[in-house]
Amino acid sequence: MNPEHVKVLVAKRMQEAAECLEDGKYLLSSGRGARTVVNRAYYAAFYAVLALLQTVGKTPRKHRGALTLFDTEFIRTGVLQKELSDTLHQLFDARQEDDYRRIDPVLPEEATELIADAEQFVRAIRDYLIDRDYLSEE
Repeated sequence: MNPEHVKVLVAKRMQEAAECLEDGKYLLSSGRGARTVVNRAYYAAFYAVLALLQTVGKTPRKHRGALTLFDTEFIRTGVLQKELSDTLHQLFDARQEDDYRRIDPVLPEEATELIADAEQFVRAIRDYLIDRDYLSEE
């Protein structure tokens, strides 16, 4: 794929990440949907990872594949900090727990913390992509 197509895909995925963050914050500010905020927080990080993986020509088939590729390509190689992997896995686990195993409601404090973690994660990926000229600062 040519570099311009990669930049278009990166920008699209990062826009999706930003929209998920906006949705999550809106739900929090309106006092609704703490459970949905967990989903939006994870998907914000997931779309940022998909953007990042475009830069190395990788397209995962499953969510776990995206996490594994992120760790292999960017964490184990020392390109990005291990804390980002910890955050991504925490968000993934929270979403899995909430979607498939959790019975009790998500507390607003928990949702607030997860959306803040996702925001920091997306910002770090965005900064990396800007520094490497895959994304403009706009």
